[in-house]
Amino acid sequence: MSDKQTGLSYRDAGVNIDAANQAVNSIKDIVKRTFNENVLEDIGSFGAMYGLDAAGIEEPVLVSSVDGVGTKLKLAFMSGKHDTVGIDLVSHCVNDILVQGARPLFFLDYLGCGVLEPAVVVDVIRGVATGCRYAGCALIGGEMAELPSMYHAGEYDLVGTIVGLVDRKNIVDGSQVREGDLVIGLPSSGLHTNGYSLARKVCFEAAGLTHDAPMPGVGRTVGEELLEPHRSYVKVIQILMRIVKVKGMAHITGGGITENLPRTLPEGVGAMIDLAAWQAPPVFKFLHEAGNVTDVEMLRTFNMGMGYLIIVGADEEEKARDALNQAGESPRTIGRIVAGKRAVTYEGSVQYAE
Repeated sequence: MSDKQTGLSYRDAGVNIDAANQAVNSIKDIVKRTFNENVLEDIGSFGAMYGLDAAGIEEPVLVSSVDGVGTKLKLAFMSGKHDTVGIDLVSHCVNDILVQGARPLFFLDYLGCGVLEPAVVVDVIRGVATGCRYAGCALIGGEMAELPSMYHAGEYDLVGTIVGLVDRKNIVDGSQVREGDLVIGLPSSGLHTNGYSLARKVCFEAAGLTHDAPMPGVGRTVGEELLEPHRSYVKVIQILMRIVKVKGMAHITGGGITENLPRTLPEGVGAMIDLAAWQAPPVFKFLHEAGNVTDVEMLRTFNMGMGYLIIVGADEEEKARDALNQAGESPRTIGRIVAGKRAVTYEGSVQYAE
């Protein structure tokens, strides 16, 4: 073998360990700000450990969920803005376990990319940490994987896992929902993290817009509107559950109200939703008109401005709405529970805000 020949390195294969170490060192302080006294290991150990504090809980039940941000990431790639998709990730996961009454404890993330760019990683994890601090949970672990040829240049995937806690007697599973109960909706902050494949097709193909072009009728650019972070409802719902008996909840994600509300309904009842009870924000009107998307398709793809639904007895509606108003929300009673098939029926027509 010639002395001039040199062996291949991991970097030659496309994996830069030094960049990964730089990214980890840069995010340590950001992540540690989410820690509490229950986090038992520092960053860098093989497994994250969390001391479960179940004081005052008779039968502790752990509730977990895993999800990703989906094609909303494409907007981050286009715009170069990476500090909000982490908020999306945490909020989506937290809301998913919140519907069962769970309080979030800790979060873990996964970021996979073709070429690891430390500055991008820092922005993404800063968003994850922001979401965790708002939700009151610790970001205790994660994985950064540099996978050459698995991802296109400048792209990455982002996935997270949430673990929460609820007392068995306080689990919200919809089993107590009855005919005559009412459905209260809380506004979304836009599309949240669902429907982006259709939204991108409408914006960039049907309407021929770019990410930095104004979105007609909205007052913001396409990128600004579509990157608006997913709302977390954890704080206000935790307050509400101490004031009224919440019988069922639904996080309005992919499938819209049409597919998600039935998930909290018992057999023998359905939900009648009054479409005249609220106006879908301008972004939905634009997508509806620019893409010639039917109202039926809109309702089963997007949240239509209602990000989270709560079912309470009719006798507690006023108390629930008062509590939500005092917490700074704008609740709307948008429907009622009726006898029949475990499904959603709509009355009226979709109202779009100008």
